[in-house]
Amino acid sequence: MALSYKARRRWSLVLLLIWLPVYCVIAMTIMVNLPRFPLLVELVIYIFLGVAWALPFKSVFKGIGQADPDQDQ
Repeated sequence: MALSYKARRRWSLVLLLIWLPVYCVIAMTIMVNLPRFPLLVELVIYIFLGVAWALPFKSVFKGIGQADPDQDQ
């Protein structure tokens, strides 16, 4: 079931305002509780955690910055 453009815009706003701060706290908690790694390994982990939050929601964010395709010109 595909979401409409308006629904995707609303869900993207919810994800950015609610899920992203919660995910940041979760990611920081994970990093604090891990043992100390070399700098490059930590950098790779931070990059992975920075991208991983958006991967499940790629379909929600796709095309949000463009004009509404359902709206008449």
